[in-house]
Amino acid sequence: EAKELVTSRMPKTERKVLLAAADVYRPAAIKQLEILGESIGVEVFSMGTDADPAEIARLALEKATNEGFDTLIVDTAGRQVVDADLMDELRRMKAAVNPSETLLVVDAMTGQEAASLTAAFDEAVGITGAILTKLDGDSRGGAAVSVRGVSGKPIKFVGTGEKTPDLEPFYPDRMASRILGQGDVISLVEKAAALSSDAEAEEMAKKMLEAKFDFEDFLKQSEMMNQMGSMASVAKMMPGMAGMMDDNQMSAAEKRLKKSKSLILSMTKKERQNPDIFIKDKTGPSRTRRVSKGAGLKTKDGEQFIQEFQTMRTMMSRMQKKMQAANDSGQDPNEMSPEDQLMASGNRAQRRAMKKKKKKQGGTSRGFG
Repeated sequence: EAKELVTSRMPKTERKVLLAAADVYRPAAIKQLEILGESIGVEVFSMGTDADPAEIARLALEKATNEGFDTLIVDTAGRQVVDADLMDELRRMKAAVNPSETLLVVDAMTGQEAASLTAAFDEAVGITGAILTKLDGDSRGGAAVSVRGVSGKPIKFVGTGEKTPDLEPFYPDRMASRILGQGDVISLVEKAAALSSDAEAEEMAKKMLEAKFDFEDFLKQSEMMNQMGSMASVAKMMPGMAGMMDDNQMSAAEKRLKKSKSLILSMTKKERQNPDIFIKDKTGPSRTRRVSKGAGLKTKDGEQFIQEFQTMRTMMSRMQKKMQAANDSGQDPNEMSPEDQLMASGNRAQRRAMKKKKKKQGGTSRGFG
């Protein structure tokens, strides 16, 4: 069981879904939906660009009913303004399929306008909620507050990136935490848990504790982070990180990560599994030069990465030991005394000094006072 992904043990709603391509106006809209459907294993119903959208919706429902689909999603044309003809088209489509949900997809970057648009569409057509996209941008979810307050309609889903997994259910309390810059640890943990098994997580924790985290582990974690979304969206879920790095800094960090990956991919398997060979072995400098050249980078880039990796590995080990010591004692890691934190860390010199100090204090307190 430990080898299974955490999500494989979570309750799921298994549905047979059919997508209907009813956006006949935007160039390549149907093709884009077909590509999306293929990538996620969902069938797409299409009648081309000359068909009437209401007829497409009606026939899609007929197909879904006859072939055992239990969910039909009709993709309609985008609308930036409340146009009378397009609104009439939407009303005809609603009458044709009688949907249980009518959701308006709104760009969160439009801010207050997103709320006004939602209210206008609800008045013209009648919607049950909204989906906010681009919440990984500078808006930081301010539009989410506006949509609910102005339109009175709930937000059902939010998009925090360009990939399918970046579409997630909307939780008001978590969004409030992000807006205030306090992060969203629950969503972060859920995303990470969906990508690793219990056994993998335990093995990684053990490697961190023993300072055996290697370059292959670094690659795995980088790939996991990439699947969780953009660096900006992940950073905003981490308490204290939101607002600390602007878009330029995020972009620079992502470029450095790509450089790091190219350096690791230029290493041999032995080098990836044994980072110390670059520091403790006499062949280290020549290896660094070769790896840097293979990655198309300067030697100093390779040297800097190796040094930063060793520092990171040491810090991870100390943090893991601190957390383990806190768990063993039932304490919150942040509430541990400086002495206990030092004892839990990996700095031997400081631990010895602390032991001597305690021993000396213990010697002066002997006797009956």
